[in-house]
Amino acid sequence: MKSIPKISETEWDLMKILWAKSPLTSQEIIEALEAQDPTWHPKTARTLLNRLVRKKAVSFQMEGRIYLYRPLVKQADCVKAVSQSFLERVFGGSLKPMLAHYVEHQKLSAEEIRELKRLLEERE
Repeated sequence: MKSIPKISETEWDLMKILWAKSPLTSQEIIEALEAQDPTWHPKTARTLLNRLVRKKAVSFQMEGRIYLYRPLVKQADCVKAVSQSFLERVFGGSLKPMLAHYVEHQKLSAEEIRELKRLLEERE
């Protein structure tokens, strides 16, 4: 698997838009961000977009005078990398204490408990 760039929390908002639909222009990305949160500033969005291009998380292609952006990394790969990093930092890489923590401290519906049991049984 190729190296997954570290994506900041704010950059995730932008990446989610590109993962949902791409290619997009910077203006389309800005409009989507503003629809989620009207406090987004266009200059901030463009700065983040340029940062993601430098990190090789996003690429662009010019069509005339328009830049079209698309993700270079898959969402599933980024989720896996962030999850593994979190597991290492917080739980020493051990899945059991993390799962126990969430089961003990999160309110789970009966359906969620059934789904967790089913997933664990499939792994046996």
